[in-house]
Amino acid sequence: MPKLKTRKAALKRYKVTGNDNFLRRHAFKGHLLMKKSNKQKRKLSQVLCIKKSDIKAIRLMLPY
Repeated sequence: MPKLKTRKAALKRYKVTGNDNFLRRHAFKGHLLMKKSNKQKRKLSQVLCIKKSDIKAIRLMLPY
């Protein structure tokens, strides 16, 4: 059985926490920021945990 390669796109987007959860950033924070309120931009800057339904797919992309 060959080794699984790491998906580099997933490696850049997700961070593994100490208890094997994953952290991700919000979408909609890359451009067109002038029309968004400061409150919305502040909320989009926060990091959040991945839902349990998505963890299995991310683990396949990041074989640790």
